[in-house]
Amino acid sequence: MIKAGFAQKAVTPEPGISLGGYFHDRVSNKVRDDLYVKAAVIEAGGSRVAIVACDLLWMDKEIVDSARVAIHENLGIPPEAVMISATHTHTGPEVADGEMVPIDPEWVATLAPAIIGAVEEAAGQMFEAQLRPNIGWEDESSFNRLLRMRDGTERFCWAGDPAQVADVAGPIDPEVAILGVYDREDNLRGLLVNFALHVDVIGGGSADFISADWPGELARTVAAVYGEDVVTVFLQGACGDINHCAHHHTELPTGGAPKAIQLGRTIGAAAINAVEKAEPTHDETLHGMIEVLQIPYYVVEDKLREEVAQLKERGPEGDFERFLIERVGSWPYDGKNADVPVQVLRIGPLAVVGLSGEIFVRWGLTIKAWSPAVYTMVVELANDSFGYVPTIEQAERGGYGAKPILSRRLHASAGRVMSDAAFVMLNRLWGPDEVPCTDVSTRLEAAMKPYRS
Repeated sequence: MIKAGFAQKAVTPEPGISLGGYFHDRVSNKVRDDLYVKAAVIEAGGSRVAIVACDLLWMDKEIVDSARVAIHENLGIPPEAVMISATHTHTGPEVADGEMVPIDPEWVATLAPAIIGAVEEAAGQMFEAQLRPNIGWEDESSFNRLLRMRDGTERFCWAGDPAQVADVAGPIDPEVAILGVYDREDNLRGLLVNFALHVDVIGGGSADFISADWPGELARTVAAVYGEDVVTVFLQGACGDINHCAHHHTELPTGGAPKAIQLGRTIGAAAINAVEKAEPTHDETLHGMIEVLQIPYYVVEDKLREEVAQLKERGPEGDFERFLIERVGSWPYDGKNADVPVQVLRIGPLAVVGLSGEIFVRWGLTIKAWSPAVYTMVVELANDSFGYVPTIEQAERGGYGAKPILSRRLHASAGRVMSDAAFVMLNRLWGPDEVPCTDVSTRLEAAMKPYRS
């Protein structure tokens, strides 16, 4: 017998709080829509897993650790079976002290109790459940935001002379992975949705309001079809180099509330399509596993010091350059290792892989391609955050997300180490006789195919 429960708790702060996600302070003066902590608890064979998604920019280790301890003490769910991630909204408050904008300590102090409360509420109203995983598809809403230039460097989005652009610098991940959870009366009670697309659509650098952005619109789209009581738990995919800005001319919305609504409806429609075609699973296996990796931090190189010296000499232009000068001068991590958690949950035929950072899409595609599970969700910003994690080949090309200290905090090999660890863990949770029939090399080739302009 499988049981499940869902719950959500609003964590919307009062207006006047600073919004995280940019290199300058944006102060909110109103609430457009609420921020939530959403929880799913699934039980089978005497085991439980809990999956939590928060409408936050990223997760802070102290919040995660304190919530996990209480969840284990109160509900008996072991820490390795509790995954806590952020949707990555850029119109919510900062959660970690010492970042670009100030935090509100009183509001931050409410987050761990809200996570604990949501998990406890979900566990307290469990029902006999049926799990239906599936994969949908949406390949016209996300775009690789890095461009390979003809001089071998990479650049963030379109700017300057288009003739100097060779092509987009990587693929997208069009999979909309879902897990529909039904009761015995065949009512959808909760939905997990995994898709890779940055959540920085509704406000941008001038935002002055609080919002969950397009994942909030996604949840409203699902609720409009299946009922207001259905809880949609959005799990952000590997979208470190993925956003919503099209590389071609379009007269469709390109930003703001109209674009957030369009994305919520479009991705919601793909999720609903997958839900309606999902078959029930009879695999009741539940497991959780965490490995904390020792990954070196980036070590400041002479090349970067020279660049910063030149910026100081001519004077910084813009927030990026001011931030880079400040952080390179105070970088405390040379010669140190980071404790980077990698987590894998098994829910029947579904694998949920949690990575702690803004992961470039190729790492997510690689994990999926080599996964022995029938369905695989890759969830970034899970359990902690260590900045961007580019591919090894992109780490030195200069594009945003690969720029040391400005956005990349770990050694260039971090993505490989994390994805290799996930691969080993997945193969510990799935036996050799459970590998899907699809040839791995074929899946890998399909997954790594660039979506060329």
